[in-house]
Formats: sequence, structure tokens, C-alpha cells
Amino acid sequence: MAFNLSVFKTRAISAVIFAAIMISGLVYNQWTFLALFTVINFGCWWEFHRLMEKIDPTYKNVPNLLRYSMMLIGFAYMLYMSNPLIFPFGKWNLHDLGGYFLIAMAALFLLGVVLFYKKVNINNLLTLLAGFLYISLSWGLMIKLRGRLNPYEQVDAGVLIPVILIASIWVNDTMAYIAGSLFGRRPLTSISPKKTWEGTITGVILSVLVVSYGGQYFHLPFRLLILISFLASVMGTFGDLFESKLKRMAGVKDSGSMMPGHGGFLDRFDSLLIATPYVWLFVDMFIA
Repeated sequence: MAFNLSVFKTRAISAVIFAAIMISGLVYNQWTFLALFTVINFGCWWEFHRLMEKIDPTYKNVPNLLRYSMMLIGFAYMLYMSNPLIFPFGKWNLHDLGGYFLIAMAALFLLGVVLFYKKVNINNLLTLLAGFLYISLSWGLMIKLRGRLNPYEQVDAGVLIPVILIASIWVNDTMAYIAGSLFGRRPLTSISPKKTWEGTITGVILSVLVVSYGGQYFHLPFRLLILISFLASVMGTFGDLFESKLKRMAGVKDSGSMMPGHGGFLDRFDSLLIATPYVWLFVDMFIA
């Protein structure tokens, strides 16, 4: 794949703007973090519905009540996964409010199934459930990561672990694209012909090196940085390939047009959607 300077400039400029928005939302405070992933959650869901309509024409028959209530179930789940200690809401907290909202939206969804049972089939319902597992489960676990209590001195693990996760994917994606463009020869898979083994391996190695050594500034354990960056890079690659498979099945190049040169929400966050649950599981099991 030949290196295209014009394409790279477009991708670089939009990526810088995107990175500024992301970093601001990630590190300013817990509320901007929640707002950021709320927007991402609904953006991913919107594109998911469009892709499913192209993959399965019967999905067009799914009523808006079912679509929107499932999206709101995902949002309620995100609220439910928040830490009550860092997301207070007057005399309440978002965790408790999210639980009540989750029950209400689940009841609304079941009511919709009863009302429109003639319009939807079991495959449509399974697709909606798959959308929740693919999209909102990951963002709920991201909110869970943000709410972690701090096991390390001098750092806020609730902020830094999501940042490390996202930085690992960014470095991996960027380095894999550059390396694959410059000296990539062997295609990684037919699902995404532009990806090469050379680019993929280079991306993972450089992601681990950059994030692991850069993370030393924040006094996090070196082994932790290596494991998270490696896990994020590898599973993020699978996430990219999974979304590429969905787009190929739908017959589209991009899931949307949120960013010039980068596509839509799913195009931008496909790696993070798959990597987040694995990083959360690792952190939950091995970090106090």
C-alpha cells in the first residue's frame, strides 16, 4: 500500500482536532468523561442501526421504540456502572439513578416487543441485544474504569488507566498505518486488505514501547504499562477487523462521516469497543 501524503495530512489534521476534544473530555473531570462517552455511545448506536439495515433488510422493520429504548438501556447501564463516590447527584448518585432508569427502559423495551411482535423477528431482537453487548457494554466498563479507587500514590488510576488504554490504541493505529504504508508487503487478512503483517506487528511493538516508557512519568508500574498497552493493541486490532467485517457485509466503506479521513464513530472507536472489556477484566483481576 503506497504512502499517500494528501490522505495522511487529512487524517493527521482531523486526528489532532479529535485528540484535543478527546483529551479534554477524558482528563478535565468525571462529568466531561461521562459526557464524552455518552455522545460516543449514541453515535455508535446510530451507525450500528444503519449498518444492520444494509446487512439485514428486515431490520428496517424494527420500530423506533425498540431501537431508541435499547439505546437508552445502554445509556442507563453506563450510569449504573458509575462509582457512587465520584458521581454524586444531590442526595442521590448516578449509580442508583441509572439502576432505576435501566429498569424503566427495560420495561419499555419489553412493552415494545409485545406491541410490535408482528413487525420484528427473533433475529432482529438478537441483533439489538448484540448491539448492546458490542457498544454499551464496552462504554459501561469504560465508566467503571473511570470510577476505580486509586491503588497508587501520586496518580489517579481512574483517569490514567482509560488514558493509557486509549493512547495504546492511538499509537498502535498510527504506527501500523505508517509502517504498513511504507514497507507493508504481506496482507494480514482478506477482511481488511490494506492491513499488513508488517504494519500490525510494528504498531503493537511501538505502542508497547511508547506507552510503557512514556507512562513512567506518571509513576505507574512498568509491568502494568506493558501488559495494558499490549492487550489494548492486540485486542484493538481484532476490534478493527470485526468492524471491517461488518462494513464489508453492509457494502460500505465507512460507517459514517464524523471525521474526514477517519469515517464515523464506529470507524474511530472500533478498536476501543473490543479492547475495553479485556483491559477492564485484566485490571479488575490483577489490580487492587
